[in-house]
Amino acid sequence: MRARPPALAPRARPPRSPPALAPRARPPRSPPALAPGPGAAMSVEDYYLELCERPVHFEKANAVNCVFFDEANKQVFAVRSGGATGVVVKGPEERNPISFRMEDKGEVKCIKFSLGNKILAVQRTSKIVDFLNFIPDSPQLEYTQECKTKNANILGFCWTSSTEIVFITDQGIEFYQVLPEKRSLKLLKNQNINVNWYMSCPESSVILLSTTVLGNILQPFHFRTGTMSKLSKFEIELPTTPKATKPSLSERDIAMATIYGQLYVLFLRHHSRASSNSGAEVVLYHLPREGPCRKLHILKLNRTGKFALNVVDNLVVVHHQDTETSVIFDIRLRGESDGTVTLHQPVLPARSIQPCQIPIAGPAAVTSPSPVPCKLYSSSWIVFQPDIIISASQGYLWNLQVKLAPVVALLPDKGRLVDFLLQRKDCKPVILAVCSQMLSVSDRGTLPVIATVFDKLNSEYKKYLEAEQSYALAVETGQSRSSPLLKRPVRTQAVIDQSDMYTHVLSEFTEKKELPPKFITAVLMEYLRSLNQFQITVQHYLHELVIKTLVQHNLFYVLHQFLQYHVLSDSKPLACLLLSLESIYPPAHQLALDMLKRLSTANDEIVEVLLSKHQVLAALRFLRGLGGHDPVSARKFLDAAKQTQDNMLFYTIFRFFEQRNQRLRGNPSFAPGEHCEEHVAFFKHLFGHQALMKPTAV
Repeated sequence: MRARPPALAPRARPPRSPPALAPRARPPRSPPALAPGPGAAMSVEDYYLELCERPVHFEKANAVNCVFFDEANKQVFAVRSGGATGVVVKGPEERNPISFRMEDKGEVKCIKFSLGNKILAVQRTSKIVDFLNFIPDSPQLEYTQECKTKNANILGFCWTSSTEIVFITDQGIEFYQVLPEKRSLKLLKNQNINVNWYMSCPESSVILLSTTVLGNILQPFHFRTGTMSKLSKFEIELPTTPKATKPSLSERDIAMATIYGQLYVLFLRHHSRASSNSGAEVVLYHLPREGPCRKLHILKLNRTGKFALNVVDNLVVVHHQDTETSVIFDIRLRGESDGTVTLHQPVLPARSIQPCQIPIAGPAAVTSPSPVPCKLYSSSWIVFQPDIIISASQGYLWNLQVKLAPVVALLPDKGRLVDFLLQRKDCKPVILAVCSQMLSVSDRGTLPVIATVFDKLNSEYKKYLEAEQSYALAVETGQSRSSPLLKRPVRTQAVIDQSDMYTHVLSEFTEKKELPPKFITAVLMEYLRSLNQFQITVQHYLHELVIKTLVQHNLFYVLHQFLQYHVLSDSKPLACLLLSLESIYPPAHQLALDMLKRLSTANDEIVEVLLSKHQVLAALRFLRGLGGHDPVSARKFLDAAKQTQDNMLFYTIFRFFEQRNQRLRGNPSFAPGEHCEEHVAFFKHLFGHQALMKPTAV
């Protein structure tokens, strides 16, 4: 495996003799027992790394065809005969390849499109870069730019925007603006500095220059539209070597990548044979926009040999060619820290990338139509950041991917497993599956683990809710207009809310007959506790699930205690559910009324409940206590009183409303709009016409 062999080098320089990213410091040791070798029998579920299903296929490198890779646009250039017989450009995001011809003016050392594919830059000599416009209705005439510094040689170039380009020479860097209409370039800024080699990170628009004789003083530059900023230079600590040999920093030992939104320089450090260290390690230097670069993390590889690095889903993936296995590191997980630097061990045991097959292309396809196995960890593999693996000899470009499902069986510590999964891009279905699996065991010893997992999930849930609340407040107060950078928080898959847990985990969990009811109840209460701990309002359907579970297992005494001590929050839906349980648990009726009264916003519901139970006097007393009995519908109460078939109760209610009418209007009669004629007639039938109240003069 190689970092950037000459055939695919994105910059022009003499070929390097060692083909691998990392030279071998001493004979490789046998892999750990937990790391099955490439020949071990493994199922698909055992591999946590895989190559993408649809790789980019290009014409493989040969004597006629040269292949180049552009790290900014993630494009592969296949240049035949210097471009005279065609150039084909392909990328993972491009459905249709770009094809064109150009005049053969000598060997192509480097070729790249600007961002947006509007301008092509080609380097054929160490002094000049040629340009060609690919703008519609624009003449395709080449124009050139020679480096400004005398006696300097161009090591390569990097596009930083659609019209801005940087030349890196052995004597410094030159920042140009390309003017396609005028077919010329304008020098914006330059910096003189001795350069051994350079490296770029297109995602962060940073170019890193290696300076000094040992090459371990690195000078970063940051590029923004029209501006070039010089960041703080820093030193890479080289490993100690015998006095007879001078250490030096090689480009193949360095990578740049964005991890969790921060730019890091990754240094693959090898130890000499005399060193007591157990193997190579990857040192991570944090490179901020402002302030000094600091060494923050060390990834312990525990082996020596040839390595290559990728960064996938914020994980550092280290490939080991000798054993044909890879390991992953997560710098967000807890490690051994001395207060400044954190040491990390691999998250999982070493595994090979999942075997795959590639289709046969060319004449061989006629005799062998079926796909053939892909040679993994081949010496012809070239690794680019963040997740690109290219086989120039086979003509394929893959994106490396992490499979989360196999991680579950390989990481038994559930707390650490959830910490790991929460940082991954497509984590939700796996986390929900982990929760379901975890709840299938009725061991009391698992309750603390379950509680820990719930807390981790709800911590992320709470962060999202707070971000949403802050955003809504900013919109409401108009701050969003004054702060154009304010954006609505993105709901990642790490946000697992109550609906997710209820639908995919808890509702199915409560239906399991083989689990003890007390364990089921304890798990539900742990989830409610966790929500309350993070001050997240519990949705009523979770409380309903608790009540239904308790009723299903006849745990009424527990239900009574939960309600009495307000373990379950008061709500109208919950009170209605309690009312429906009266037939199997009579005290539920009074518990529901007490809950509705505590809500103080459910007075109408309380009256309706009392009337449905024919407790008409109790309903009136409740309204009189609130002082809200004057505007109520007399007909509703007279209907309820009549349905009781208690004539004296009907008489009492009728008299009550006659007195109300007299007090409010000076006349005991009911207004026509109250539609009480039927009840007046019924009263006359029972007690006679003379029983009606006579109007009292005011």
